[in-house]
Amino acid sequence: MTKPLCLLIDDEPDILELLVMTLKPMDIDCYTAETFAKAKKYLQTKSFDLCLTDMQLPDGNGLDIVKIIGQDYLQTPVAVLTAHGSIETAVQALKAGAFDFISKPLKVSELRDLVTTALHLKDRRDDPMANFIGEAKVILNLRKRITRLARSQAPIHINGETGVGKEVVARMIHELGARADKAFVPVNCGAIPSELMESEFFGHKKGSFTGASVNKLGLFQVADGGTLFLDEVAELPLPMQVKLMRVIQEKQVRPIGAQKEAPVNVRILSATHRNLEQLVKQNEFRQDLFFRINVIELFVPPLRERSTDIPILTKYILQKRYNQNPNLRLNRYQHPHLSKSAMSALKNYAFPGNVRELENILERAMTLCENDTIELKDLQLRKDAVKPKTAKVETPQFSDDDSDEFIPLDSVQPLGELLDKVERKKIFKVLEQTDGNKSQAAKLLGISLSALRHRLRKLNGKSTTVDLR
Repeated sequence: MTKPLCLLIDDEPDILELLVMTLKPMDIDCYTAETFAKAKKYLQTKSFDLCLTDMQLPDGNGLDIVKIIGQDYLQTPVAVLTAHGSIETAVQALKAGAFDFISKPLKVSELRDLVTTALHLKDRRDDPMANFIGEAKVILNLRKRITRLARSQAPIHINGETGVGKEVVARMIHELGARADKAFVPVNCGAIPSELMESEFFGHKKGSFTGASVNKLGLFQVADGGTLFLDEVAELPLPMQVKLMRVIQEKQVRPIGAQKEAPVNVRILSATHRNLEQLVKQNEFRQDLFFRINVIELFVPPLRERSTDIPILTKYILQKRYNQNPNLRLNRYQHPHLSKSAMSALKNYAFPGNVRELENILERAMTLCENDTIELKDLQLRKDAVKPKTAKVETPQFSDDDSDEFIPLDSVQPLGELLDKVERKKIFKVLEQTDGNKSQAAKLLGISLSALRHRLRKLNGKSTTVDLR
């Protein structure tokens, strides 16, 4: 088999020598570059399985290397070497697309762990996305971002309403990443009694307290080498937040009753439906912990913002439940399907509980329906969650000449007409992207809902049917 190829970039000969001495016994071939220019030439002529780069170079910056690799050499994981304590620099690198970072002075054991983890990415880069159904633009964009973030080791905070599938997203990030062959350990932080939290997270030694009859591994130790998913992290009490912050920072845990700390290597993913920034302002969540777990934020959209996916999701859920339920297969000739009126009702339902609520609705309907057809009455939808009916509103129509072509500066059109044309095209594109959802369109445009409505009236186009959500 061909040996892995690594590009090492640093202007300090001693560092390059240490890197080569560490990687050669791991059966890795190394190319070294002391400058940005030399590194760039190597990238253009060789296919590397890994890149390690210093942040400060005589003729450039390590962040530029990260960005170049992220744009043109996506299959090459890149890690950065940072000065001791340069957390801001490390965060910048992770947000720019770096796989991971390691602080100077280098520790050989940490360096070997990083390299081993990074090389695992090579074997997993073509893995397909699974268990995330949908074809809406917001979901396609989310899939792309998940694939990119899976290559990183940065802590990610997944934000979204209850039931949107935050744990599904976290599991995909794990399974598409370099830690996929290790444990994925999800924990609901709101479900653990406060008096048991320290033992659950960090473990305990036999006899350390009443009832501790055996040694117990904590969640950090169970997830060692893999991923620890902290669901509903906002529910952690403040004293536990302090202890969690120390473990994440030091990468060591001390079980209750133990004399020594034990090293742990986990990737932290977290999630909540609450606004962590607001909780920080209210002194209900520690700011230092917020910065540690929120290096990169990932938003999962609610189901009402991708209503075009409801038929696809419905078909998938019904088929899955039918295959999992032997009684249904014995008593029916085919899996249940929705009547036209039932499907129309689902499309016009707001889904406060998102995908999880859709699953519950369909599972109940499968039990209630007759003759394999789910009717509107079988869905038992909440009346207070039905979307407002569509209404006639003034929305501009766009003719064939409203294309994306560049508008020349020497155009004979008056400036006001040109600006109206640009504004019209921009608003139309965003409304199309959000399937006519004005509230979401206003957010994407960076204006209030009332301002958007004012602009639509000002453009004075023909009436059309638009969802008033």
